Formats: sequence, structure tokens, C-alpha cells
Amino acid sequence: MSSSDPSARSRANSTRVKRRSGDGAPSNAVEAASLSRARLTSVAPVEIEPERVAAVQERLLEWFRVHGRDLPWRRTRDPYRILVSEVMLQQTQVDRVIPYYEAFLERFPTLQALAEAPTAEVIRLWAGLGYNRRAVNLQRTARAIVEQHGDSFPKTVEELRQLPGVGPYTAGAIACFAFEQDVPFFDTNIKRVLHRIFVGPERPRPLATDRELHAIAAQVVPAGKGWAWNQAIMEFGALHCTQRKPACVVCPVQAQCRAFPAILSALQEAPRPERGPKEERFEGSTRWFRGRIIDALRQAPADSGLTLAELGPRVREGFTESDLPWLAELVAGLERDGLATVAEDSPEYNVSDGAISARRVRLPD
Repeated sequence: MSSSDPSARSRANSTRVKRRSGDGAPSNAVEAASLSRARLTSVAPVEIEPERVAAVQERLLEWFRVHGRDLPWRRTRDPYRILVSEVMLQQTQVDRVIPYYEAFLERFPTLQALAEAPTAEVIRLWAGLGYNRRAVNLQRTARAIVEQHGDSFPKTVEELRQLPGVGPYTAGAIACFAFEQDVPFFDTNIKRVLHRIFVGPERPRPLATDRELHAIAAQVVPAGKGWAWNQAIMEFGALHCTQRKPACVVCPVQAQCRAFPAILSALQEAPRPERGPKEERFEGSTRWFRGRIIDALRQAPADSGLTLAELGPRVREGFTESDLPWLAELVAGLERDGLATVAEDSPEYNVSDGAISARRVRLPD
């Protein structure tokens, strides 16, 4: 094998992670992705040269010092504010989040303020961010912290993972960005950068599993610099080492990257990732109608809400009485998710006598 063959070198350098005797393998991808730092230390070290790690750390940290964006959540170590930013950033672009983040914290400046607020008010303030369940889940997390920990925000990844709505990424992000712990975690950007630099091209298919990449992440966090490192590698994936058009020609870690130059031809030759079954068109989809229901309830009187008969025409053009069962089913789903409340004194569900049309719906307390 020629040392000048990048793809061959990438295959030869692909990570090999072994379990110690007695360790059980994760039963599925979710379990593997949720491994804590303590769990990762039970995995044999990944074979990465210390010199490569040191060079990558130095160059990415310097790149971030020069190119990192000045984002409001990077100016704080308040775990509550970090929590709010991480929830808002799920499935939403950074530039769009900033004004909502600032408005939300102006209204709910503390964890206690969010925990004690009416859920309806939280949902109203979330208007425009989409994925309304995130607002409810964020408040549930705040209430759980207040009830279980009082004024003491949980600090460790293990404690944070016990909170409702907090997964492995969010737990790691809070532990690192709020408490400056040297913990590993990754989002899509971090995973891509780690794979390319330390393993090789992820196209046409990944050369390392999520578990192996977690082990790499744990190995390469520089001691005492976890905050800057995780911010740097995340930012690098978002701005420089992007999914389709990485800036390899001017990359500060080009010499250390096991994906270069093979990644350039791999991206050109590989077809775009195959999609699953054809996704339902958003406009007219169940999620779209759920959003319209929430928007209508945001504008309705807070104390009385709307009856299904009043709500229907605001949600669906050409709404008729025959659409009532469909609407009632959507409302029931929103109620299960904590996004709506059906008044207790509403008439019983009964399509035959038309009582269903009088059922009254509002945002939750």
C-alpha cells in the first residue's frame, strides 16, 4: 500500500475500538449515542498519534480564536441560558434563533421565572420558532430542576441526563459550555469533523461507528480547554468543514486530515444521500395543521379559547361539520403533547348530536 494513497491510508487508519472483558455492547444506536464519558473510558483507546492530536488541537483552537462568531450564548456561563440556547438551536439556524433567544430571556430571565410561568405564555412567546413541543419540553426541564434541585443547577452529564427532555448532546453541551468541563459530545458538525480528520472520508459510507467516534471525542478534548475545543470543532464544521463544500484548500488542519484529498473526489462522485419514503409535503401535513391550531389558539382569548366549531375555519379552508372528528383527533394529539387543553366542562364527544362542535380548546395553563 502506497503511503501517498489517501483512501488506502484512510482505510488502514480506520479506528478499531475494543471492549474490555465483561463490557456489554450497546443494544441499539440510541444506547450507543447516550454513552457518558465514564462509559467511554471503558473502551480501549483509539489509535491516534499524539502528535496528530496536538497539532489539530492547536490549529483548530487558533482558527476559532480568529473566525468564531460572537454569539450571545458564548458570552455567558449561566447554565439556564445555555439550556435555552441549546433547545432553540435544535433544528433551527443560528441567525434565526438570536432574536428569539434574547426576547425569551427578557421575559423569562431565570430558571425560576420560566418554571413558574403559565405554559400558554411560553407557547405564545415561542411563536415563529416552530417545533412547539420544544417550548413545552424546555419548561418541563426547568420545572424538574426547580423541583428536584432547587437553586442548584445539576452539573454533571449523568445528573443532566436524568432531566426530562435532556439527551446526551444537550447534557454534554451544558456540562461543557456552562461548567467548562472537559466532556465529549457531538452534534452533526462535530461528528463530521472528527470522522474526516481522525478516520477518513465519511462518503460514500462512514468508516467509523458512532461509538468509535465517541471514543475519539473523549480522547481528543484538550485538558482544561473543553469549552474552547468543543466550540471550535462545532464552529469549524458549521462554517469551514461543511457537509458538501469543505474548504480543504485553505484548511488549517489539511496536513493532519485523514480525509484529504480523497474527500474532494468522494463528494463529487458520491450521489446525494438517499432519502427515505417520499416525505409528506409540509403544507397540508399533520404537522402543518398542528401549527395552525397552535397559532389560532395563541390569538384566542386566554381564558376561554375556541370551540372546535370556531377553530376549524381558522385551521382549514372550506372546513365543514364532517371535518370535526379529524380536528378533534389533532387537538387530542396536541393535548397529549402538553400543547393544548380541552376544557373539562366541554360536552362529551358525541358526533351524532353535534356536541363535539362545542368542545372548547385553549392553550394549557
